[in-house]
Amino acid sequence: MSPAPHRRSHPKRRTLLAAAVALAVPPVRARAQRLQVGPGRDLKTLAEAARRARDGDTLEVDAGDYRGDVAMWPQSALVLQAVGGRVRLLADGQSSQGKAIWVMRGEQLRVQGFDFEQSRVPSLNGAGIRLERGTLTVVDCRFFDNECGILTGNERATELTIERCEFGRQVRADGRNHHVYAGAIGRLTVLGSHFHGARSGHLLKSRALVNHVAWSRLADGAEGQASYELEFPNGGRALVLGNVIQQGPRTENPNIVSFGAEGYATGPQELVMAFNTLVNERRNGGAFLAMRPGADRLRLLGNLLVGPGLMAADNVAAMTEVRDNPALPLADLVNPGQGDYRLRRAAATRLTPVTLTSDDTDLLPRAMFTAPRGWEPRPPAAALLPGALPPGT
Repeated sequence: MSPAPHRRSHPKRRTLLAAAVALAVPPVRARAQRLQVGPGRDLKTLAEAARRARDGDTLEVDAGDYRGDVAMWPQSALVLQAVGGRVRLLADGQSSQGKAIWVMRGEQLRVQGFDFEQSRVPSLNGAGIRLERGTLTVVDCRFFDNECGILTGNERATELTIERCEFGRQVRADGRNHHVYAGAIGRLTVLGSHFHGARSGHLLKSRALVNHVAWSRLADGAEGQASYELEFPNGGRALVLGNVIQQGPRTENPNIVSFGAEGYATGPQELVMAFNTLVNERRNGGAFLAMRPGADRLRLLGNLLVGPGLMAADNVAAMTEVRDNPALPLADLVNPGQGDYRLRRAAATRLTPVTLTSDDTDLLPRAMFTAPRGWEPRPPAAALLPGALPPGT
């Protein structure tokens, strides 16, 4: 539950997001194997493959449905890759160690092309993936109808990267589910991912020391009942860049983004939010950002604030920079009722481009979210306009 320091002119700052985008590459291992898994292979189940695999192996899993095929992965430098289409993992009443469809404990793990569904356990924390320790990159995966999408432990050496993933329809008997819940780990990186359809819990909650959330869509939608869309309960060091973050009319909490609500952990605290589109469709207003007093640094640059609400964050940090965050009515969006949160062109012409300094190259909005998950380059003509998306029709 502790954060990391950050100063505006810190020489490492320009490389932080670039480092987050780089995928972990498993080290070369002389006797690494390529294992093929599927109904027509010698290794027919993932559970059997988990017992057979060694550090550095690559597992190619044939597309299809795998029911009740849960596993624990203690190996390191392991690659798990769907081939020939998507691999759908349906818990079907089973779990690994009463925790998740997959429990992962190794270093430099990579998972790509899997769908995790229907995880249920007696503790009500049934996850698609439970990361207990190590480093994990999850790419192009989907998490639906679980009690929790991804849940981590609390070891500071743990790092989790989520790229081009989708989280929706999480279910839990008491409703208190989070799509992603990162514990007190070292780093969380989320890029080009889609969060929607929560009920009572948060779309994304993180106690990580360092957090990078970029080019993603965290949208409650018309029917969602999420609490916070994005929460850093113990603060930390957070860069929130180029995201669409929307609070629906049925939300259970007026705050969209929350920082430090449960008290700051030991160490410096910093929140930087730039070029996000924040949409509030809660009829009784709310707060685009609720930030507990006592943080070391706050920067809000080029965010678009749409709908009724307040930016409840002014003068709460020792070093505060809040500028170029225009507020507009919901009528200025193309079609918020259908999830189109682009500005109408007529409204966009009233905006002034944001001025960035030479120290802010890591805040340039070079990319934007694309549905259903992923990102693409942002059009240069709209590069410095406030918000996460170029104008629509």
